[in-house]
Amino acid sequence: MTTMAATTHPGTRPNWLWYAAVAAKLLLLGLLLSALIWPDLSGMKGKASTARLIVYPIGAMVLPLWWWAYGRTRSTLHRSFPWHADLLMTLPWLIDLIGNRLNLFDTVGWWDDAMHFVLWTFLTCGVLLAFAPRDLSRALTAFVALGFGATAAVVWELGEYVAFVRDSPELQTAYTDTLGDLALGTLGACVAGLIVYQARRSPSTSNL
Repeated sequence: MTTMAATTHPGTRPNWLWYAAVAAKLLLLGLLLSALIWPDLSGMKGKASTARLIVYPIGAMVLPLWWWAYGRTRSTLHRSFPWHADLLMTLPWLIDLIGNRLNLFDTVGWWDDAMHFVLWTFLTCGVLLAFAPRDLSRALTAFVALGFGATAAVVWELGEYVAFVRDSPELQTAYTDTLGDLALGTLGACVAGLIVYQARRSPSTSNL
């Protein structure tokens, strides 16, 4: 029987991934609660804070919920819960919250562009490791990564527009910014596909 316990078995990731994934979720929860209690200090005021308070926990819990409902019965995919994928799928939401809390998106010119590339790389890597078959070719892995990453980037930009961009001063530069964000997110997804393909064929990480 497969479980979500923090034990190490042959072919599974070491315990530190369990601790890292759980710590990331707890820190994410703490930041969300602090944003709810002290909204003026969250760095998200005027940036669809209510929507983020709903979407971010869902994004961080998608894999555990899927595993509990369905994935644990598919032992051919994983011998135990894929904590490596869970960590990668949690980090984007956590890093985004930290960036907003420290006001990096508004004070560091390159931060937003870097995050669209890096966070989409993390998220797509996690999704591929959790859900994509291991026997895909390099090209198919890249195509699946692009399919997920580009779609997620479009959904994100649409959500931002509906939630706060259309009524904010950012509307004047939104078109150029959105194109850049979509390009960087898609590039990050492509890189993620290549990373996952290579990692799955490396002797040291062949059990991913």
